Amino acid sequence: MTQKITFFIAAFILFLGLNMSAQTLYFCEGVDSNGYPINDSDTLVISSDGGYFYFLVRLPNEIGCSIVEYDIYMVNDYGEEIYSTTITQTDVGTDWNWFYKQVSFYEEGYYTVYVYDCYDEEIAYAEVYIHY
Repeated sequence: MTQKITFFIAAFILFLGLNMSAQTLYFCEGVDSNGYPINDSDTLVISSDGGYFYFLVRLPNEIGCSIVEYDIYMVNDYGEEIYSTTITQTDVGTDWNWFYKQVSFYEEGYYTVYVYDCYDEEIAYAEVYIHY
């Protein structure tokens, strides 16, 4: 009986591992023609007048949507997320497994970005620190 339970647990863990997918949001200076980040980092420098960089989302499968949304939150000194804005991207191909968006920032600070598909499902998130 113990061997059956051990086998079941091991099979279940293997099943979970095979079905887990790596969905990644990168912050980068550019995106190459194969959809990989150029100079990605979780710390970026902008001028005091503002600056831009790219949000790159890489998925293990096709997105299945033509619209995605990026919810941007500034993180305060207490670690609380304060809603900043939502950016909608409408030029996504339903068969794409990576896409990017150029985004401008004007304030330094810590940010969390959540990416949602057209079904309002969170598909990726990441944190970035922006400074002058």
